[in-house]
Parts: sequence; structure tokens; C-alpha cells
Amino acid sequence: MATDQQPVPATGVYAALATPRRPNSTEADAAAMLDYLDAVVQAGVDGLVLFGSTGEFVHFELAERMRVVSLAIRRSRVPVLVNVSHSTLAGSIDLAENATDAGASGLLLMPPYFYRYPSDQIRRFYEDFLKLAEAPVPLYLYNLPCFTNPISMGLARELLSSGSFAGIKDSSADSSLFEGLQSLKSSVPFQFLVGSERLYMQERLSGSDGIVSGVAAAIPELIVATDRAIRNGDTARANHLNGRLLEFVKFVDRFPVGVVIKQAAVVRGWNLNQVAIPFDDDMSADVIAFHQWFRTWLPDVLAESGDTAAVRS
Repeated sequence: MATDQQPVPATGVYAALATPRRPNSTEADAAAMLDYLDAVVQAGVDGLVLFGSTGEFVHFELAERMRVVSLAIRRSRVPVLVNVSHSTLAGSIDLAENATDAGASGLLLMPPYFYRYPSDQIRRFYEDFLKLAEAPVPLYLYNLPCFTNPISMGLARELLSSGSFAGIKDSSADSSLFEGLQSLKSSVPFQFLVGSERLYMQERLSGSDGIVSGVAAAIPELIVATDRAIRNGDTARANHLNGRLLEFVKFVDRFPVGVVIKQAAVVRGWNLNQVAIPFDDDMSADVIAFHQWFRTWLPDVLAESGDTAAVRS
């Protein structure tokens, strides 16, 4: 969705897309990606996120990430945020400049991953990125402490108060951090995007601006319907749909990250049946059991979610 218009703040439901791969390859399947993107957008999401944790960005070379980002943004009819995180500052800058040139509506940037760094070094990383990256689009902090260096509440306050960041996507599932961010919003304007489906309804009702959801990459209709019910003040409907969401989320924690989301997409006929590491016999049996459950569960959930592909409210 390349555009010359001023980017708007991210709100509502942003689906964190998985990334189809060619069999036995580290190359993305671009054709499958575009068909999959169309299906998720058709369900009524407010935006997309490319190459986040659900998108398994660590499995792809810089050039491949850039190639797919350019194609996907050109195809999308909704705003696209691009995760430009990398283990190096130079890699993040290259990804950011490519995403900006391609027409991204905003960028997500986590601290450098794998190696551990203190908060002062993480702050310096963000400051250097701002100085060096030619990326005049909104930049969002991306806090994913289970996989990389955490952004503490103190560091988040310092960075967000600087006015250089559009907001934060927090996937910590840390209630105390969520409370701190909600409190900070009363004095500092920024977008607070929740990354935990388990806590989403609670945080949305408390004033968060939206969600970046991996589950929305598999069941966008359910997340969109839940968010719409919250925005419309229909608490009873929102509670019911959130209960359905939690039924799905309980399976997410039984598998490595992203497996259930991709397998749910496979059941729906989307070409995402590629794995980074082959399943052993036990996990293969668990996947088959999940498929059986999901096929039974999905039709009722889609019916209850209603026509989420209607014009977004």
C-alpha cells in the first residue's frame, strides 16, 4: 500500500502475518504470501505486520525480507508495519530504508537480539538508529523479552517521552509493565499496541490503541469481531468472543511459537505448511489432534464472528 499520504497512527487489529516458505528452502513463497495476505485483509483487519516473530524473520536473509516486503506492501489495501529488527544496527538501518522506500506505514524495532546488552546500550542503539536511518515514517518500539533484550519500563518511559517514537508494541504479557505504559499515556502521547491475545481485552478496555496479533494471521475474523465489539461498547459480545479466543490461545502455548497459527492457516487452505525444524512423532500426533479440534471449532466461531469483512467502523 505505497502512498504519499501522511501515515496515520496504528489502531485496531494488525495481523502479524506468518511467512510462507518454499519447501526445504530459506526463500519465501511470494505468490503464496500475496494470496494469504489477500485473505487476511478481506476479513477486515485494520493493518498488517510483516516479518515479526509470527513471520519468523530470523529465518530469512536481508535481501529476501526486502523483496517480500516490497511485493506485499504493493499488494496490500491496508496499512503495513514492517519489523526491521536485526542483530546489528547496520542490518536494521538497511531494512528500514527498504521498507520506507516500499511504502511502509511504520516500522517496528526491537533491541538487538541473541546477545545480551544493558539498558544504556539499548538506549544508545535506538538513538543511533534515529540518527542514521533515513526512515521518515512512524517508528514503534518492539518489546519481545522472551526472545531478545527487554525494554524496561524506565527505558520505555525515557524513549517514548523523547517524542521520537510513535509508540510501542509490547509482547511481554507483563501486567505491571502494561499498567506503567497505560499510566504513561496520560501524560505522553503515543500508540500502545498489545502483543498478547491473552491480555488483549483487558488492556483494550483500559485504553490501549490496538493489537498486533499472530492469532489474527489465522483467525482474523475472530479478532476483528472482538475488537469491533469492544469499540462499540458491546461488552457482552466482546466477553463471549474473547472466551472463544482464549479457547484457541490455550493451544498456542502447547507448541513452539507460531506452530499453531500456521497449522490453523493450513486447515483453512492457506499455504503455510512449512516448518523450520521437522516435527518428531509426538508433535506430529499433537498437530493432527489440533487439526481435528480446529476443524470442529472453526465453523461456529466464524458464524459467531459475523460479517467482519464489512466496512471497518
